[in-house]
Amino acid sequence: MEFLGDSILGAVCATLLYQSFAEKSEGELAKIKAVVVSEDTLSVIAGKLRIDEMLLLGKGEELSGGRNKKTILADAMEAVIGALCLDCGYKSAFDFVSKCIEPEISKVTGANFHKDYKSILQEYCQREFRCYPEYRMVKRTGPEHDRTFWMEVQIGETVYGCGMGRNKKTAEQEAARIAWEELTTRSFVIDPSAP
Repeated sequence: MEFLGDSILGAVCATLLYQSFAEKSEGELAKIKAVVVSEDTLSVIAGKLRIDEMLLLGKGEELSGGRNKKTILADAMEAVIGALCLDCGYKSAFDFVSKCIEPEISKVTGANFHKDYKSILQEYCQREFRCYPEYRMVKRTGPEHDRTFWMEVQIGETVYGCGMGRNKKTAEQEAARIAWEELTTRSFVIDPSAP
């Protein structure tokens, strides 16, 4: 059910983006779509729909806070979309998904949107390469009260960066942005673990 819902979600999002932003390049649309259908976004939508209250969880998962886990909420949201399509048809699923994600599309395309490139990159790497990005500090300079950090990110055998920032978190975000943009502006996907 989750597989079906994920496919429908992607198709609806792609349709809405194409209809609203036909002037944007494929790469730009793909970046917006990646954020809108991400685990972070879906888990928030699932929370608003109170899907967390309807989950049937094992005792261990319940005790470990599974009802609030982003992965479980996002997967449940996709399963609901799949079930709706099977029960009521694609048009009903399309209308439901549109109502849920159009506000998210507006947020992502708004001028004040702050992209969490680390999360976006991690989800992309898990989906495309079955691996996690690894961050390393290259150097830091300056006195304790005025430090500058340089971070790089490695995906498979390929290193991207350097990201620079006033703290490690900001530098990691910058390194993730560099990696994400390089990976998604290529004309085809290259396995970063390939020689």
